Amino acid sequence: MKKTITPVFWIAFSISVLFVIWGWTAPQHLIKIMTGLQGDLLNRFGWFYQFSVTFLLIFALILAFSRYGKIKLGKDEDQPEFSTPTWFAMLFSAGMGIGLLFYGVAEPVSHYANPPVGEGHSIESAKIGLRYTYLHWGFHAWAIYGVVALALAYFKFRKDSPGLMSATLYPLLGEKVKGPIGYTIDVIAVLATLFGVAASLGLGSAQINSGFNYLFGIPINFPTQLTIILVTTTVFIISAGTGVSKGIKYLSNTNMILAIVLFFSFLFLGPTQFVLETFLTTFGGYIQNLPSMGLRFAPFNDENNQWVKDWTIFYWAWWISWTPFVGTFIARVSKGRTVREFIMAVLIVPTIVCSLWFGVFGGTGIYYDFVQGMDVTKQSLETSLFFIYEQLPFGGFLTIISLVLIFSFFVTSADSATFVLGMQTTNGGLNPSFLSKLTWGVILSAVAIILTRSGGMQGIQATIIVSALPLAIFLLFMSYSLTKALRNEMKGKKDKVKTETIA
Repeated sequence: MKKTITPVFWIAFSISVLFVIWGWTAPQHLIKIMTGLQGDLLNRFGWFYQFSVTFLLIFALILAFSRYGKIKLGKDEDQPEFSTPTWFAMLFSAGMGIGLLFYGVAEPVSHYANPPVGEGHSIESAKIGLRYTYLHWGFHAWAIYGVVALALAYFKFRKDSPGLMSATLYPLLGEKVKGPIGYTIDVIAVLATLFGVAASLGLGSAQINSGFNYLFGIPINFPTQLTIILVTTTVFIISAGTGVSKGIKYLSNTNMILAIVLFFSFLFLGPTQFVLETFLTTFGGYIQNLPSMGLRFAPFNDENNQWVKDWTIFYWAWWISWTPFVGTFIARVSKGRTVREFIMAVLIVPTIVCSLWFGVFGGTGIYYDFVQGMDVTKQSLETSLFFIYEQLPFGGFLTIISLVLIFSFFVTSADSATFVLGMQTTNGGLNPSFLSKLTWGVILSAVAIILTRSGGMQGIQATIIVSALPLAIFLLFMSYSLTKALRNEMKGKKDKVKTETIA
């Protein structure tokens, strides 16, 4: 470890430890400062998050259909390492996570009860609720991941650069990316990843706690969630020690199987016809209203405007904070693909998968509230999924599967995150040491504990929005840098052809 660690490790490690100490010794002060920063950033820069994410979606589509679309993410002779079906499955796996189970029922039902516009508990609010859920987990989200993954893959596999976020700015900064400027960029990426993944771990512990409460009557409180985080930490550190090829591979396969079982169980044990008809109607509405939804604010209505900040802007910040993590994973499995093939697959496949998931889970929740008159909307975000299980056959069995899946997602996310954090703090090394992964695993769990103890969902949301802003600025520069590199490559090819023709 001594031979490979960089200043990025020590700087990010020190900031993380100070954050943990601050949160443990003065949790109320931490949450006060973070929520104050959150409110100020949303009021001043909420528009910037919305603009940045919309820009990245448009930028990705322009690249896909431009003359750069034929460029390979690798050398010209490189072939894809994985078959197309396997590659699609990996993209699907990257799109799955704790959030899909935590928000699967809860988010569409919440929007149905409290929509961004109009009256709640209506047919129209049910449609709007699902459309906005698709927005939050659809094309915009995957454009963020896609652009970052594209840049990382291009510079890593075609230009032989280190697998670092800072390396993607080489066309703009040159050798300066290897100095203080580059270190700053990588520290921001590490901290954003740390807080983004820790937020998911906090959500996961809360939902596992709710499942235990449903099955065994175990109280929903911080000590229980602390125990869950500590047990899971032990498991994912053991998994991290087995290496990517073993630990993450086996867990990802387990996730895939359990997610498929749960999805089809929900689909066929619930109101199948209602769910499918509702999905087709609302997904069509999502596609039709995509531009206006993606740029929506409500400056003349404070309540509706706050809804956009609490939900849409929060999601954009969350996805931005996850980009170094998910982007690195997608880049690693996409060597040999063309720019066009890569972008279209990364945008379309996960968007359809996530939309189907929310259409089935959210549509079922709306059915039992709107059609059957049950109080689904009165459940908390953590408990709404388990409330629906009570209405379905084999609800206890499905609850057990869900808890196992949440636990597996928990371990997979943390396992993968420690690997990426290890890469980013050891100069992009593809095989970070176990000690490096162990260090980041402990820090990751400590941050998740602090966020859970300090302010729950409020603390998680505030930390994500604050940490994502500098990374959002960086993504715009990354886009320009990638464009410059692609343009220079095409120019170099043209000059080469001219030279050969003259000769």
